[in-house]
Amino acid sequence: MAVTETTDVEIRGRRRGEPSAGRGPTHDRKRGRTYGRLLGRRRDRGQTAIEFLGVTPLIILLMIALWQCALIGYTFSLAGNAADKAAHQGAITEGLRVQECRAAAKEHLPKAWRDSMKQTKCRSRSGMYSAEVQLQVPVLVPGVLNWPFRVEGNAAFPVEG
Repeated sequence: MAVTETTDVEIRGRRRGEPSAGRGPTHDRKRGRTYGRLLGRRRDRGQTAIEFLGVTPLIILLMIALWQCALIGYTFSLAGNAADKAAHQGAITEGLRVQECRAAAKEHLPKAWRDSMKQTKCRSRSGMYSAEVQLQVPVLVPGVLNWPFRVEGNAAFPVEG
C-alpha cells in the first residue's frame, strides 16, 4: 500500500470561495454538461408556489365545510332558542296563547331563518305548554338557498294562571 500525501484543501474538497462539493457545479466530461444547476437550489425554484397552488383548493374546501358546520350548529341553536321563547310566551299569556306563541317564535329569529320557518306548533297538555319550531339550514349564505332537511327545536313550560 502506497502512502499518499494530501493537503488540507483536498480533504475538505474545496478552497476558500468555492461552493461545497455537494452543492457546487460538477462537470461531466462524458456528457459535456454542468449538473450543478440540476442538483442544487436552482432546480427547486418555484416549488413552494406549486405546492401552495396544489393545496389551496383543499384548504378552501375545508373552510367551506367548517362554515357549513357552523351554520348547522347555529340553526340548531336558533331553533332551540325560538322554541324556548315561544313556549314561555304561550305559558304566561292569558287569552290568545297560540298567536302569542307563534309571534314570539318569529320575533327572535334573523330574517333568513324567519323566512324559511314553517308554522310553529304550539299546544297545551296536562298543565304544560309546549312549542315546536322547525327551521331550514341555509347553504353557505343565509337567505339564498336552503338544504331540504329541517332542524327542530322543542321546549315546554308549565302553564301559569
